[in-house]
Amino acid sequence: MGTAETDLVSATTGAGYEETIFKVDEEVLGLGLTGVYFVMGNLRNRKSDERFDALLADTLAGLPSFRSNEDFRSDPVLAGFRDLHTAVGRSNRENVASPENLLRLIRRTGTLPRISLLVDIYNLVSLRTRLALGAHDLTAVDGDIRLTLTTGTERFVPLGATEPRPVPAGEYGYIDGADEIICRMETRQVEKTKVVLDTTECFYIVQGNRATDADYVWDAANELIALTKEFCGGDERILFGP
Repeated sequence: MGTAETDLVSATTGAGYEETIFKVDEEVLGLGLTGVYFVMGNLRNRKSDERFDALLADTLAGLPSFRSNEDFRSDPVLAGFRDLHTAVGRSNRENVASPENLLRLIRRTGTLPRISLLVDIYNLVSLRTRLALGAHDLTAVDGDIRLTLTTGTERFVPLGATEPRPVPAGEYGYIDGADEIICRMETRQVEKTKVVLDTTECFYIVQGNRATDADYVWDAANELIALTKEFCGGDERILFGP
């Protein structure tokens, strides 16, 4: 998968899950961004699970220490996201990749905020791999999803906000058919497609960079799918991968 004959790489889910179509701009791939993208349906989200609690505790206990800012800067996977931001002219001080945000939060607090199993599962895999993972409620997505460079005209309402925020042209983002950003780079998710307890269908992002080869990204995606099935059920449809 992932070979393009035109400016856009695209694939569809086939029947079910809103007939989702996902397209990737070749210019974005040229930045060094890589990823596996898929949808899952028939999910059963829950608040918590004792077996997952134990798995998360083991993961937190085994994380690298990241005691200093230099530890974050020297990690090759996290540095790869910084390189992506630099490539599109974005400040790494103002734009921190989601896995680094998670790791910094754990360094400060010693724990991971719990949301729901669907969210906690992808956060766990993100912590293990330092890849940028996200899930979006597919029923809230309008039409197709594109990974492309922004024009600056898109609508963007970050998670926790009530009003749109401006987005500059030229950065990469995941944008739906209503021209709304559903994930800004790998730094901010949005209110529109946030996963809730009633979520039964998701669009998943497993994003890497030049420091993460295809096998590494696929291994993370397969772990995410397996853990999601174990704790929340569901069926997957792969949309795109390297």
